[in-house]
Amino acid sequence: MRTLYFLLPGTGGKFACGGLWAELKTLKMAQKICPAEVVTYRQREKDTLFLDDVLQQPNLDNVIFVLSWGFDVPKLAARVRSHPTIYHAHSAGYGFQLPASVPIITVSRNTLGYWGQKAPNNLLYYLPNEISDSFQNLNQERDIDVLVQVRKSSRYLLNQLVPALQQVCNVYVVDHYIEDLPGLFNRAKVYLYDSAEYWALQGVSEGFGLQPLEAFACGCQVFSSLNGGLSDYLDPGFNCHKIAGYSLAFDTQRILRVLENFEPSKAPELFLEEYRTPNILQKLQLILQDINQFFDHQHRHASDIPSFTKTRLFKLSLEMMWQKIQKRYLHSR
Repeated sequence: MRTLYFLLPGTGGKFACGGLWAELKTLKMAQKICPAEVVTYRQREKDTLFLDDVLQQPNLDNVIFVLSWGFDVPKLAARVRSHPTIYHAHSAGYGFQLPASVPIITVSRNTLGYWGQKAPNNLLYYLPNEISDSFQNLNQERDIDVLVQVRKSSRYLLNQLVPALQQVCNVYVVDHYIEDLPGLFNRAKVYLYDSAEYWALQGVSEGFGLQPLEAFACGCQVFSSLNGGLSDYLDPGFNCHKIAGYSLAFDTQRILRVLENFEPSKAPELFLEEYRTPNILQKLQLILQDINQFFDHQHRHASDIPSFTKTRLFKLSLEMMWQKIQKRYLHSR
């Protein structure tokens, strides 16, 4: 297998976020299958490859560049266009196009559907994000009624729902990094997550939404928005409750009812298996084998399937209109 070069702006500091941690997790899993390394492109880091230097190397035939940082993808794709390239797609909606020569690995079915429509000639794969075995119900006493993380939360959640709940129950609002997140989830009865506003302001979708799934695995009753990748695994009325449901009073009423009759969420291991390491690793191996065979083929053959360009779609639209006019004319005779 070819060596994977994961292109990242940096590995920490101002670039620290869920997307970065998810990408580094994928890197570690890939390293169990084939050679794989981080290559930074915005800042040089000690003992880490830098893209400017890598592109000066004489022979990169045995390398695949892995793009993931959405807003940077168009420029990066242009820089490495003469080399095998993969796009590891988290969020959707950035608006750029990719040539059929770039396979796309998506972290959610929601993103898979987006690229299925936008890039019909590209190879497409589904590889969900991984949740570690540490996220499980420890069956311990829960001293937090309602848990909320500030990051990505809506104004409604922080400025209306949380203050209303604080008057009647124990609400813990997290605005800092938590080392032991599984431990915190196991202390909470209800977990609130509302990211629809955040991603609407960003102009792209929720790529996966790992925290509600991790909270659910730890036994929390989850109240969440259902935007983007969250719709992959959240099923209102069965494994979650829809937050921001019509009114503040109705939300408060439903949350208090859950607290009064609290039972930990029951996360069937069969459901969680899709997101556990063994399944992710098995899928990644099959995907990488398929992609390596594709790049062997691409080296010898050119793409010959017409793309969904604006010009082609316009011509097809005119043809369709002309066919309808002809049918109406024939039926009117």
